[in-house]
Amino acid sequence: MGNLLAYSGITTKVRAMQSHLITDEQFREMAALDSVREAVEFLRRRPSYENIFAGLDDSELHRGVIEEHLALSMYRDFAKLYRFSTLKQRKFLDLYFMHYEIGILKRCLRNVLDHRNPTLDLSSFQTFFERHSKLDLIRLAASKTMEELIGNMEGFVYHNLLTHLNDVSEPSLFDYEIHLDLLYFDEVWKTTSKCLSKSEQQILARCYGSTLDLLNIQWIYRSKKYYHLSSAEIYSLLIPTQYRLTKEQITRMTEAASLDEFYAALAATCYGSLPAAKIEEKPNLEDLYERVLGQIYHMSSRKDPYSIACLNSFLYFKELELHKIITTIECIRYGLDTNETISYVVKN
Repeated sequence: MGNLLAYSGITTKVRAMQSHLITDEQFREMAALDSVREAVEFLRRRPSYENIFAGLDDSELHRGVIEEHLALSMYRDFAKLYRFSTLKQRKFLDLYFMHYEIGILKRCLRNVLDHRNPTLDLSSFQTFFERHSKLDLIRLAASKTMEELIGNMEGFVYHNLLTHLNDVSEPSLFDYEIHLDLLYFDEVWKTTSKCLSKSEQQILARCYGSTLDLLNIQWIYRSKKYYHLSSAEIYSLLIPTQYRLTKEQITRMTEAASLDEFYAALAATCYGSLPAAKIEEKPNLEDLYERVLGQIYHMSSRKDPYSIACLNSFLYFKELELHKIITTIECIRYGLDTNETISYVVKN
């Protein structure tokens, strides 16, 4: 009864916002459009995006502008939930906000390491971030070198991590990004024990732990299929944290002599046995990652609707929707066949 009373308000709010998420059928409709302009008009007719794209003319429909407006939509939904939340729920959202900070830092890292885009404009996000973060987006965006970027994070938890990595010989973007993700998950483990009940800690552990496991499975698959790396090289790329994967299962997948053996080893794991995995079809692992993780988040919110799961699941599916929108629009921009576009965004 306590959880029902504490979460009835925010759960009702989340359900209302979930009803505005784009369905698979609507993505199929969007994929059949002929131009980026038509795709943006399609979004303008959706409640979640009608105001976000207001006033945007045809000359501004390049990818960077569209991604910026979609990010603003995500931040706006977060702000709505934050205003509607209790003090306890806000503690979780404050922790979740670190995920958005890391997303901004990844953009800055790509900008510094890429060297092809000398200017990065984060000013449109500044007002939102000022309410929840002390990061100075303007200073971060102006960073031209890794040393300057790291210096602009002094006093934040990210500073020591990136300083340490910068001392390593030729760290890659992958090294920086994966360690930032690990830092986030580590902060979640440490902080939730102080502000959430044991049952809610288990909910987050199931979602975030499964994410780590599935990322490792995905990297093993990609290393074998695309890069033909040795077992030793694959082990060096893996996240040193497991949730439900055993060391023996990781060893079997990593040392599999063929993709057939890899899939056989994957089928023996708890993820491979899920109906959403469809292992018998030997799926692309990017598709499997999305389907399985989607099932885990759906199950989490259905099993415990009056808990932190309702917030955690909505924020996950909102971010997934933005990724699908960007993919659909880029497929339209480059003239891909409708069925091929649908295959990238509808995973059922």
